[in-house]
Amino acid sequence: MNEKFRMWLKRVGWAGFLFFLIKGLLWLIIPYLIAKGILSK
Repeated sequence: MNEKFRMWLKRVGWAGFLFFLIKGLLWLIIPYLIAKGILSK
């Protein structure tokens, strides 16, 4: 049971890390693109 929980925690940890990494990069890229006038119509 302990090993199963550890594998689940590791998988959730990687998913959470990737989610927040991508979210953080988008928070940096989108304002930059708006400032450059690429995303504004």
